Amino acid sequence: MKFMKYIKPYWWAALLAPLLMIMEVCMDLLQPKLMADIVNSGVMQGDTAFIMRTGGWMLTAAIVGLIGGIGCTVFSSYAAIRFGGALRLDLFKKVQTFSFNNLDEFRTSSLVNRLTGDVIQMQNLVQTALRVFVRESALAIGSIVMAFVLSPRLAVIMLITLPLLALILYILAKLTVPLFSAVQQKLDRLNTVLQENLSGIRVVKAFVRADYEQRRFAKANQSYLDIAVKAARTAAIGMPVMMFVLNTATVAVLWYGGHHYWSGSLELGNLIAFVNYMAQLLFALVSLGMMIMMLSRAKASAVRVQEVLAADPVITDPELPRDKVIRHGEVEFNRVSFTYREGGEGREVLQNINLKIRPRKMVGILGATGSGKTSLVNLIPRLYEAGSGEVLIDGVNVNRIATGHLRREIGVVLQQAILFSGSIRDNIRFGKPEAGDDEVIAAAQAAQAHEFISKLPDGYDTVLGQRGINLSGGQKQRLSIARALLLRPRILILDDSTSAVDSKTESGIMQALAERARESTVILIAQRISSVRHADQIIVLDEGRIAGEGTHEELLQSNDVYRQIYQSQRPDEEVAYG
Repeated sequence: MKFMKYIKPYWWAALLAPLLMIMEVCMDLLQPKLMADIVNSGVMQGDTAFIMRTGGWMLTAAIVGLIGGIGCTVFSSYAAIRFGGALRLDLFKKVQTFSFNNLDEFRTSSLVNRLTGDVIQMQNLVQTALRVFVRESALAIGSIVMAFVLSPRLAVIMLITLPLLALILYILAKLTVPLFSAVQQKLDRLNTVLQENLSGIRVVKAFVRADYEQRRFAKANQSYLDIAVKAARTAAIGMPVMMFVLNTATVAVLWYGGHHYWSGSLELGNLIAFVNYMAQLLFALVSLGMMIMMLSRAKASAVRVQEVLAADPVITDPELPRDKVIRHGEVEFNRVSFTYREGGEGREVLQNINLKIRPRKMVGILGATGSGKTSLVNLIPRLYEAGSGEVLIDGVNVNRIATGHLRREIGVVLQQAILFSGSIRDNIRFGKPEAGDDEVIAAAQAAQAHEFISKLPDGYDTVLGQRGINLSGGQKQRLSIARALLLRPRILILDDSTSAVDSKTESGIMQALAERARESTVILIAQRISSVRHADQIIVLDEGRIAGEGTHEELLQSNDVYRQIYQSQRPDEEVAYG
């Protein structure tokens, strides 16, 4: 019922499809009765005219049934495909609301599988329910009714058979639902391995690890195959059992019905028609049994889809969000601690951070790997939320600022340069689609990207491959910087975004950033001291704590951690300090 809203806009198609199918079923149920009349009143009586007339009615019924079947297929397909499209769009919109915490919980491969494979499973179930389920259910009920009309005595055999068949279907459903849930989980794992291999294929080849990756994929693939085969085998066992029960019932009908025919209490045409109704019931129940397998898979998929739809974004707008409050770009951390686990469990990545970043200054953040640099800056645009303490911008807690306004005023260049398929121009103006060519070129020039873009055959119209695969690491970083510079935000955060560029290019970027610091607060995370030595303020992090704060010269003289980093990068230089 939770997913009914996705089919309500197409209620007319969802209503017409079963009605047309019932029309087809009625025509199918009429055929054995008409055939019985032909045998009883035509063949046995030698009435050729009756045979021709009734045969015409059979042909008419077949044509009407054909129209109903085609109409049902058209409308059920329309409703199911529209249902799948609406559900997929809602899932995608939901994922867009997720904070980084939610994305950490749902793996990328799992989300892709839920938006594609799981939605398709549910879409197929809707189409099958509107078409096959309606047909087989109506056919089964109709066959029983018509059998009673023809011979109540023989119909008793059906009544004895049905509870046994219902029990088989119930047991089948009970066994297969958990198995198909496991199948989807194993498929997630298989997709994870596949995605990691394809995205890192260059690393695999560079380290000659193809054999290892093949074994890893084979293991995940075999694990998936084992559970999939077990689920299919369990579902398949029910079919032969049902066939045996129904075939036994058919034999009983022929034996019992033949006895009545020879005694003269049952006409031959009625016996033939009864056997046909038994056959229709047989195929209807077998089809319903097959639907149990589809229902099991769809139920598992529905649970996984509902998990995404029911997940609450960890970070949301406050009840009364404040807008247009970021004017200067002053950032303050007041006793901030943070851990990646909800509830504050686990090791704190940041511990009791007290820090003030003045507006329109360039600030460098330095520290060893794992010291908490990225975690610190991720709290500013609320990509994550502080576990305790406050993060303030221009004196306002970021938790009280509308997230749209907050993130529009903060330009972020992430550690990993992410580009999208499309032109270079569109990638640069990703955050500001209305930007003109002059703005795009100015941002590219500031990011030292204009020169290499101009040398490309199509310049700014050059189409990039997936994730910018046809560019070098340094070129991708420069385009990412240009994308952030184009926004002209109040606060600009660059997370180790010049690691892949040469010293000359980096120097040009730093000069552009120094000029940009006249109108924006620039926060620069770096591994190299050369990247931040000219910053107005340098913050040294060590194991989640602030180990030092000051200018390059001040820290070089007074801070042991900073001095050790400097000497490790400049071993030939002696540092005079007091």
